[in-house]
Amino acid sequence: MAQDTSGGITDQDKLMAALAYIIGLIVPLIILLTDAKNRAYQRYHAIQSLGLSAAVFVAFIVLCIVVTVLQFIPVLGQVIGCLMIFVYLIPLALMVYYAYKAYQGEYFVIPVVTDFMKQQKWL
Repeated sequence: MAQDTSGGITDQDKLMAALAYIIGLIVPLIILLTDAKNRAYQRYHAIQSLGLSAAVFVAFIVLCIVVTVLQFIPVLGQVIGCLMIFVYLIPLALMVYYAYKAYQGEYFVIPVVTDFMKQQKWL
């Protein structure tokens, strides 16, 4: 990978930032627990990826509870059960999209997640 001694965004920075979204919990933790945390681009996307992963996890828990309750309604429960696969694919598609944007070298804002993380002074 190309290294940029001027402190700019390198190919390795882009790759690690993209992997932070694809391999949700492992890569961001590796970035934050190694010297890579000193690379601003990698750190930004690692923290943002962790926040997004946490938000998706909480949303999945709430969604599972709602679907479980709706399963007791005969026809509606069956229809919702069949449609849930599409709902679960939405976060996967978002992660791939954000990984692509990170690999392009962009700093971007994830609605709600980035704002919350900036309020907490994590970004």
